[in-house]
Amino acid sequence: MAAPSGPGVLLSRFWRPLRIWRLVVQLLAGLWWDGRPWSYPGGRTPERQAARQRRRARWLTAQFLELGSAFIKLGQLLSARPDVLPADVVEELAHLQDRVPAFPFPVVESLLEEELGERRAEIIDLAVEPLGSASLAQVHRASLRSGRQVVFKVQRPGLERLFRLDLEVLQQVAAVVQRHPRWGAGRDWVGIAKECRRVLLRELDFRLEAEHAARFRQQFLDDPGIRIPAVIWELSSRRVLCLDYLPGIKINDREALVRAGIDPAAVAEKGAASYLQQLVRFGFFHADPHPGNLAVAGDGSLIYYDFGMMGQISERLRSRIGRMVRAAAARDASGLVDELQQAGVIAQGIDPGPVRRLVRVMLTEALTPPFSANVLDKLSGDLYELVYGQPFRLPPELIFVMRALSTFEGVGRSLDPGFSLVTIARPYLLPLMTASGNGPNELFNEISRQAAEVGSRALGIPRRLEESLSRIEQGDLQVLIRAGETDRLLRRLALAQQSSGQSFLLGGLAVAAALLAASSRPFLVAVPLVLGLPVGLSWLKLQSRLKRDGRLDQLPGVAAASRRE
Repeated sequence: MAAPSGPGVLLSRFWRPLRIWRLVVQLLAGLWWDGRPWSYPGGRTPERQAARQRRRARWLTAQFLELGSAFIKLGQLLSARPDVLPADVVEELAHLQDRVPAFPFPVVESLLEEELGERRAEIIDLAVEPLGSASLAQVHRASLRSGRQVVFKVQRPGLERLFRLDLEVLQQVAAVVQRHPRWGAGRDWVGIAKECRRVLLRELDFRLEAEHAARFRQQFLDDPGIRIPAVIWELSSRRVLCLDYLPGIKINDREALVRAGIDPAAVAEKGAASYLQQLVRFGFFHADPHPGNLAVAGDGSLIYYDFGMMGQISERLRSRIGRMVRAAAARDASGLVDELQQAGVIAQGIDPGPVRRLVRVMLTEALTPPFSANVLDKLSGDLYELVYGQPFRLPPELIFVMRALSTFEGVGRSLDPGFSLVTIARPYLLPLMTASGNGPNELFNEISRQAAEVGSRALGIPRRLEESLSRIEQGDLQVLIRAGETDRLLRRLALAQQSSGQSFLLGGLAVAAALLAASSRPFLVAVPLVLGLPVGLSWLKLQSRLKRDGRLDQLPGVAAASRRE
């Protein structure tokens, strides 16, 4: 992926946008085709539709890999947005690994000379073969004059120009998709494109990654079981990052760990404990803990690599998560939904009934002992099914937390089949269940808040009683009984009735067209065909609304929860 120069730059600026737009057109055409019932041989079934969607997701992931650096990173970012992409696509993009061929060693030497200047003389032995090669950079082992063993992360040449070109085209794509009446409804594609641009351009600055690594290392300085490489600041720059060389066994290589005399179950527990500390105690966490970024040293300590993608939980969000954890621990589905609404995750104007039922099912199935091994996978899957196509906007911090935890849970199960992150998490969640992890002051503030809320409601009771009695005396009191399931059922019945009427009309027009085609004036067949076009489009929209309205009813356990409610 060498930097283009001269005429190559102009050629790239011409062909690259065409290639991206070709992918967009192919994707939109494929999605349109997948949505047509007649495109499925033998009829459309949920199984066939899901299988085709998985194939489409794998195809999209392969296209992102082929387009290179910016799209690989874009895919990784979009895998944290289940509110805008289907669960199958999110799952495929989450597995996107940026493994690309290495660029030539002379280019590495030239870039080190350019970035470090005279400081390049400190490097006395630079390995020709890279330890790893990714879309943004590749890593080379080296020795310094002081005898210190280090690694250099060297950015690919010409990468920033390519990033800016790709992101410029993606913003144009986002603006076009935003204007589409169906795909743009309820989604801020332009805002998502701007956020992706901001995050990706920041990731090109290795000085920020150096700051992340230093801050992350500071958190675990007193923990000998966790090792984070130190930054060599004088040999780091915007496009070069120098870190201590910390070799280790890949964390998912269970056989190698056993041969080294290391207990895999202990490694899994240590990793889970360190991750929970990051979330609950520090609020600054590694957002991409896949096996390539985790290793185990010879003494059994855990090593973290690659600090380009880090997550941060604000104090406000940590406090909100504390209240969510308390509601979940008490199996209070209504309280948990209220907290989600207060956090802006759930829109205020929607019917919370279906959401409450799904949350109740999640709490009952996933958080009731004995805990299943894949509890976080189940929670993540239910969450992804809930938010896509619905009026929800999950904060990216929460999605990164869920994805990181579920990824780490998978790593833990590969080391120990009996691994349960929920069981290990209990002592770390106790502070959140009693307060929000900030000591007695926070608990006092929470009690004061609840007392003020109760007092406010109590003071309003006499006035509301007086108003209600007055309306009863005047005969103006109306009793409104709202049943979410009944409302949705009636709405679907009305839509089905409207769809049936349009089906009869389309059938009549089809018969008329057939009769006219066989008559002496076959050109008149155009009349029923033209009249039937808007009716047919309206019928297709109705089918889409019926399918969308029944999305929650198709989720596992929701129907049973509806009957229990």
